[in-house]
Amino acid sequence: MAAQGTLPGILRQLSCLGGCTHPIRLDGHRTEYGVDTTTGEIGAVLHHLDSTSLPAGQLLVRCNNRRTTRCAACAEVYRRDTFHLITSGLRGGKGTPEHVAAHPRVFATFTAPSFGPVHNRPTGPAGTIRPCRCGTLHDQDDEALGAPLNPDTYDYEAAVLWNAHAGALWRRFSISLRREVAKRAGLSQRRLREYARVSFAKVAEYQKRGAVHFHAVIRIDGPTGGDTPPPPWATAELLTDAIRTATAKVRVDGPVIDDRTHTFTFGRQLDVRTIRSADFNDGQELTERAVAAYIAKYATKGAETATGALDRPLKFVAELAQLDISDHARRLVRTAWTLGARKSLEHLRLRAWAHMLGFRGHFSTKSRRYSTTLGALRNARAEWRRAQAAAATETTPETTLILAHWVFAGTGLSSAEAWLAASLEPALGTEGEPTHA
Repeated sequence: MAAQGTLPGILRQLSCLGGCTHPIRLDGHRTEYGVDTTTGEIGAVLHHLDSTSLPAGQLLVRCNNRRTTRCAACAEVYRRDTFHLITSGLRGGKGTPEHVAAHPRVFATFTAPSFGPVHNRPTGPAGTIRPCRCGTLHDQDDEALGAPLNPDTYDYEAAVLWNAHAGALWRRFSISLRREVAKRAGLSQRRLREYARVSFAKVAEYQKRGAVHFHAVIRIDGPTGGDTPPPPWATAELLTDAIRTATAKVRVDGPVIDDRTHTFTFGRQLDVRTIRSADFNDGQELTERAVAAYIAKYATKGAETATGALDRPLKFVAELAQLDISDHARRLVRTAWTLGARKSLEHLRLRAWAHMLGFRGHFSTKSRRYSTTLGALRNARAEWRRAQAAAATETTPETTLILAHWVFAGTGLSSAEAWLAASLEPALGTEGEPTHA
């Protein structure tokens, strides 16, 4: 490449990936035409890009994978965007009024029920760690944590099916929560919309045992969302009570397998805490920044928290023998694969999601009026970059017509490109940095 004079060009192309290690390769072209804003007539070609003229021979674009195990750089961008999405719903900003900080809001954690006793680190008085039921005082990084005390009696079937129905259970909960809030306000669920709305943002996390649980910011707003104040009766205490009641009531009917009826509920361990506005309070209060950072951290993780390394779909169950995962994770994946062969369960797509231990929902979701969207953040970042590019060339952005045609040509970097990319510093930062950084 150096002999052909393409080395500086390939470095520029790779630097635009921002550290992405598994980019998507595209063949095609893109042409920009100037448009007369008065007559609407198409003018001269402003810019033409052909993939064959690029140093890499193809257009390289970021993979945008949210998993840290797949692409650390793209996952970091996703984490930062999630942080800002959560923060804007707590403090305001990015299109959300700042007075949402005065709205009642809580941070809630919803767990899965028990499928059998597992190795754990139970807490005693003053947060002290007690020995597990097996008699061992497990270290925090002990690989035995989350594994069943008796694998032969552990309910693997229910554990996988719980993950597969967790998304439906959350949807049922969100409906029930609005009903419980309305009841406490002395209103019907339909009339509640005239006075208040319940907004949320949540993220899914795998426990060590391989069961999904949810962390959620839940907020009460006025009738049109975050831009209007909630009614006087809307308090964090009312919201907490409604959450506890709705969690205890909600359930989803599952399949009947070999004459066994499955019904899914949340676990008994429910943690609901009021979010305070202060950033620093000697660790005595749950702060906005702590909540946003916590949720953003888990937005970039998957089942690998429980499985260790499995972060992509399986083509054949025989692949399990070659994977460096725990026996517990192996049995969960195998159970999902076996259940996926049943005609009555094909709608759950358990084989396609066996690597996720049956869970096929989105890892981070929010209600429409909670705050901004990930798409809006990405668009703002793209606009900022276009403005920076225009400022660097001292040109004025014009109205343009863009004609483009791209086709997928592959993924990843060649060995030479990967070597060069490793010499570039990825554009990674902290959760508090601007999204355009």
